[in-house]
Amino acid sequence: MVKRRPVATPTLEEVAALAGVGRGTVSRVINNEAGVKESTRRAVQRAIAELGYVPNLAARSLAGRRADAVALVMTERDWRLFGEPFFSETVRSVGDALTDTSVQLLLTLVRTDAERQRFLEYARGGRVDGVLLMSVRAEDRLPDMLADAGLPTVLLGRRSGDEQVTSVDADNVGGAREAVTHLVRTGRRSIATITGPLDMYVAQCRLRGYQQALAGAGLPTDPSWTVEGDFTEASGRRAMTELLERHPDVDAVLAASDTMAAAALSVLRAAGRRVPDDVAVIGFDDFHLAQHTDPPLTTVRQPLEDIGRTMVRLLLEEMEQPEVAWRHVMLRTRLVIRESA
Repeated sequence: MVKRRPVATPTLEEVAALAGVGRGTVSRVINNEAGVKESTRRAVQRAIAELGYVPNLAARSLAGRRADAVALVMTERDWRLFGEPFFSETVRSVGDALTDTSVQLLLTLVRTDAERQRFLEYARGGRVDGVLLMSVRAEDRLPDMLADAGLPTVLLGRRSGDEQVTSVDADNVGGAREAVTHLVRTGRRSIATITGPLDMYVAQCRLRGYQQALAGAGLPTDPSWTVEGDFTEASGRRAMTELLERHPDVDAVLAASDTMAAAALSVLRAAGRRVPDDVAVIGFDDFHLAQHTDPPLTTVRQPLEDIGRTMVRLLLEEMEQPEVAWRHVMLRTRLVIRESA
């Protein structure tokens, strides 16, 4: 049998010769660097296409100490929450934002101290160029560990009002305040809330918005009208049942997630309460679920697409300019009025 000779792989020098430029110019075009005339850039790109040249990404990464990868790290300890729409929507929005880049997205779960240390060593070993963190609770030190190691890091949300790692968030206070103001404006006076886990800053902010709106309307902020949930369906059912037992006269509920709001609707229906005639219900997120509840859910829309794009943009900027100061970006929410309130 005759052994077939391997087809020679085009080289950088051959691309340069065909385009009539130097090797360094080809490298700058491949790396999309500034300082190359548009006509020259087009000539290099034509040569690359004609020869079928494929850049050696491994060599480029090694030379520039770049992995061409970022990690999206979920730190949630409760496995149930990974089934909630928030997680899948966030992964999708971040993935979409990276579509037009050469950066690979790695999805990682970090829930214990041992896993934190293991991930820190993994990231410090040059396997990722930056880290996106979501579902971070107040006591979690992973963002600080990453920042101290010099790794570009961006949080979805903040751990507290004093956050010192770059973050992107929705206006959770303003969104909740607008929702409760709408309830007051439509005549509701016995307004309860189902919060998220209160060791998360996002849940604290949505509770604060609820309290601010009640105070602004001259209504009391009695703690017995607040029940803590954890964003899951089960916690929404439990919380709504508890609220009905405590306050049979409740006429409105703000739930800190659409999933908990949908669960509250089912509890109210089972208790013979009409929505919105007897009890108005508002959720938070505006996931696909909100349009398909019975009745369709009034909710606060947080712009997850914009959040994902902004997180990626800030991370890429920090990867290019590690000395840049940390930043906090807050994006607007919007009340979407449907039939439940």
